[in-house]
Amino acid sequence: QLQASGGGLVQPGGSLRLSCAASGFFFNSQSIGWYRQAPGKEREGVACVSASGTPMYHAESVKGRFSASKEIAKNTAYLQMDNLKPEDTAVYYCATDPVLWCGNTYMPNFGSWGQGTLVTVSS
Repeated sequence: QLQASGGGLVQPGGSLRLSCAASGFFFNSQSIGWYRQAPGKEREGVACVSASGTPMYHAESVKGRFSASKEIAKNTAYLQMDNLKPEDTAVYYCATDPVLWCGNTYMPNFGSWGQGTLVTVSS
């Protein structure tokens, strides 16, 4: 089970940190992916962290601004989002999968999802 939190309203250029609390599986054995879906757009993979906590895939649109991480002792994954832009406005989801993993250049569609958290970037 996954539960994302930390969304909210932020001004352009601001920062937010999303959290994804995990339970019910071995947190150090599965990747955690972050996805987002903006109004009227398809869902896209944003960033991913490996089972051991190594940052892996990050979409080109967020490289240098977003960073995925994991705190295994707390069974929690994070998405640090800096220098936010209006186009980052979306519902953000965390997800995982027992048999799929992300790599440096790819991020599959994971099968187990938490509820989303809304991020709105607006002045």
